[in-house]
Amino acid sequence: MDFVGILRKLKISGPHALVIIAAAVGLATAGGALGFRALIGYFNHLFFGLTDQKLMQAFGAGFKFWLPLIPMVGGLLVGPIVFHFAKEAKGHGVPEVMNAVARLGGIIRPRVAGAKAVASAICIGSGGSAGREGPIVQIGSALGSTIGQYLRLSEERIKVLVGCGAAAGISSVFNAPIAGVMFSVEVILGDFTIATFSPVLVSSVVASVLTRSILGNHPAFEIPSYGLISPWEIPLYMMLGVILGMIAVLFTRSLDIFENVFERLKIPDIFKPALGGLLVGSVAIFFPQVLADGYDTIRLSLNGQIVVWILVILIFLKILATALTLGSGNSGGIFAPSLFIGSMTGGAFGIAANYLFPHVTTSSGAYALVGMAGLVAGTTHAPMTALLIIFEMTSDYHIILPLMVTVAIASLVARLLFSNSIYTVKLAKRGIDIRAGRDINVLRTHRADEIVTTEFDSIPLSATIPVILGKMEQSLESDLVVLDGDGRLLGLITFQDVRRVISRRELDMLVVAYDIAHREVEAVTMDTNLEEVMNTFNVRGTGVLPVVNDKVSNKVVGIIRKDKLVEFYNQKLIEHLRR
Repeated sequence: MDFVGILRKLKISGPHALVIIAAAVGLATAGGALGFRALIGYFNHLFFGLTDQKLMQAFGAGFKFWLPLIPMVGGLLVGPIVFHFAKEAKGHGVPEVMNAVARLGGIIRPRVAGAKAVASAICIGSGGSAGREGPIVQIGSALGSTIGQYLRLSEERIKVLVGCGAAAGISSVFNAPIAGVMFSVEVILGDFTIATFSPVLVSSVVASVLTRSILGNHPAFEIPSYGLISPWEIPLYMMLGVILGMIAVLFTRSLDIFENVFERLKIPDIFKPALGGLLVGSVAIFFPQVLADGYDTIRLSLNGQIVVWILVILIFLKILATALTLGSGNSGGIFAPSLFIGSMTGGAFGIAANYLFPHVTTSSGAYALVGMAGLVAGTTHAPMTALLIIFEMTSDYHIILPLMVTVAIASLVARLLFSNSIYTVKLAKRGIDIRAGRDINVLRTHRADEIVTTEFDSIPLSATIPVILGKMEQSLESDLVVLDGDGRLLGLITFQDVRRVISRRELDMLVVAYDIAHREVEAVTMDTNLEEVMNTFNVRGTGVLPVVNDKVSNKVVGIIRKDKLVEFYNQKLIEHLRR
């Protein structure tokens, strides 16, 4: 009997079954994360333990002119994996997961998990400037998708399991279960509903429990407790947010530029990762801090142990090294480099602030910590994830105000300067515009009149509570449109609105529809494109949207149901992919 058969025999189905499967995805991803961590350690020992020692014996321990050979050899091994076995393993992985959710029904080839693990472990272990967070997100997502495909689940449930794997990956790597959940719903799925949130939460918690039981419950960075020592620091943190937003855009654009440069190079693709590794190794001869994830250097910055000129240089060299690594086709994540660049930026800013305003500023380490969150928010366009991940990585909640201010401004500045995040810029080059887990291009070319329903239930503004309840019992709509005597839109009523007064019988004949309706309703017209309609649904959170003949007369001519829009989107997406 298969797993689904067992669940049916135990009379476990629907959401309950999905939660149990999500727990299994969490266990599998945590196991994958532990194995991936061990694999990185193995390759790091192979390249920088055994190989490095032999090279020093052969050439002496002086000037390490041979250092570039190590990441170059790593690139030679990565090339065949990413260009012949699983092209999805190229780069930092998260865009491929987003594309699978938005356009492929959550389907990720099972081989991707193994290919990503090996390719990224070789890249990071040989000194490539990348992190392990993006790879484990892709590994976990691939495991979730594979489990969903094996159990023959629906497309929507496979997508949820992909999100479960992503959340479990972040939870395992950072020991950050809350941030894992937020990353999944904010970046991967774009869906905050309970049906999605519950299994993602379970998967993240299960993964965290397993990794903590094996590795211990320790924050990623042990740092002094930092806090806000003066209100005058808030303007400084705001200024830091602006700088971090600009640095985030520089990082995002640099990665995009180097990907374009390497794509145009007239050499076989299989050798491009080796060239990238050679160039990164050349930088590392003088500044070895740019190699791998750079966590040791981040710790020094958080404790204020790096001089300012080194911090400034490392900001730009880490951007260069990461762009060379991932732009050339190597495999690894951008999260750790983002933390590194943010820490160096914040640390340098903090030293300058200490010098100029010694009596009202705290240690430069506090600014380095806040800088990490700000840079992550600026690159990923995921401010909530950035906030939570720093809290959980440091176990320090005393610096919440500076964090919130800096993250908000860094994210805003980055969005103003460049519309795409570091995850979506790669997809945008392919003509794919993903927002809230959907390919918006599919909706942009269609109008509201294609899915409008002209027969709909409405109620007059003077309808009493019993009349409203009677209409709701008869109606197929989740929300009712409130009209005046001329058919003009006055508002929208949901069951939640009625629920607030339903228990007070004395109000039955006193309260009317106009009293409880949402009057600030955003209606659409027949020629509104469906991208705008979807955005309006996401903002308003309603089940239907009124369609008016024009925004002046505001006469309602129909409604659009959200479920019908989603069904239309899925149908058009399938047609688009089959061309």
